[in-house]
Amino acid sequence: MTRLTVVVAATLNNGIGQNGRLPWRLSKEMQYFARVTSNAPEGSVNAVLMGRNTWESIPKKFRPLPRRLNVVISSNRQYELFLTLQLDSTLDRLSHSERLEPPIHRAFVIGGASLYRETLSLSPSSGSYVDRVLLTRILEPAFEQCDVHMPNFLDAEPQGGEHVAWRRTSHAELQEWAGFAVPEGIQEESGVKYEFQMWAR
Repeated sequence: MTRLTVVVAATLNNGIGQNGRLPWRLSKEMQYFARVTSNAPEGSVNAVLMGRNTWESIPKKFRPLPRRLNVVISSNRQYELFLTLQLDSTLDRLSHSERLEPPIHRAFVIGGASLYRETLSLSPSSGSYVDRVLLTRILEPAFEQCDVHMPNFLDAEPQGGEHVAWRRTSHAELQEWAGFAVPEGIQEESGVKYEFQMWAR
């Protein structure tokens, strides 16, 4: 079984992007993203799963994301990239992570909207599913100009007739899971207010 963790920064209206990029520049939030997706026990590594557009939105000098196994999910078999896979084959490989070298500690889904939608719709009774969302909730401003939105996982229809409720964890649980000190409460940076949250099921 492969358990996936979605990592996303989203507005109260679940806006995540505008014109192919983030509508905000939050250096401390990006440091949190880098640390939480890189933090793995010695001898293992985390995987970051992303769609082609997300990969291409990362400046070339920063990709692949260091100290992580970068996997680009694309349905376009003609897309020329050495680490491109389709979602089903990726999840199959991750379900046997002990065979990979180095072994995979955690698998993170980092965007974009279609990959969030596809992975969040995986049934908890299937071999692979999202059991955790690391949500940086952008509280204000509203960023109403966002033209890309992630699905509202809290209101999602149950798959296959089953429903596993999401629960917002305590801040202590978030820190314990992340393995490092995470700023608590409302943060403010560059005129943007946001909060680090963790949801689990």
